[in-house]
Amino acid sequence: MVQRDTGRLSQSTVNGLQRQIDIATVRSQGVNLQNSARPLPGNVISPGELPSIQAEAVVVGEQYLVFSLLDCEIALKAEHIDGVERLADVTPVPNVAPWISGVINLRGSIASVVDLRAFLGMERLPFHPRTRLLSVRVNEMVICLVVDSVSEMIPIPSAAINGNVRQSNVPQWLASYASGSAIVGTRYMILLDAARLLFSDKMQHYT
Repeated sequence: MVQRDTGRLSQSTVNGLQRQIDIATVRSQGVNLQNSARPLPGNVISPGELPSIQAEAVVVGEQYLVFSLLDCEIALKAEHIDGVERLADVTPVPNVAPWISGVINLRGSIASVVDLRAFLGMERLPFHPRTRLLSVRVNEMVICLVVDSVSEMIPIPSAAINGNVRQSNVPQWLASYASGSAIVGTRYMILLDAARLLFSDKMQHYT
């Protein structure tokens, strides 16, 4: 039930994430946005959504998508993000792990939908307007992750990253899938390792 194909993630996909966060969510944070001339169809997040990062100097670093889970901010490398979607109709599947919500038609292909809260052993909450679906790709593996919300795309410089998970104050429930942490301004973020998550024994066994 996992989508597998031979497509490579292009730079345009990463750039396209500038058009994939919910405009209503961003506006609720008081950020003024410009509309795109090309509306996206169906369930894809409407364009022009990412808030601008207000900084005195240009920050140089690898791009990360920041999302929330519980009370934590989690960052995932943009190169592994195929898209950010609103939740559409998820088709339940019998005899699967309880943290698998079902499958979804993702732009013509079938992909498994994993509730990340439930996968990590946390309380499973009802979906709400800010709930988002991240389609995450590593090589030919694509899995959709349900997360509490998505906030922005930011560059994280290597100097801000602590790659030692044991010294990074990473919660135990996420430690097995983290590559470290980062401090950006006054914000503390956990860095999620997409490969560790998607190719973990737990994920591979049930998807």
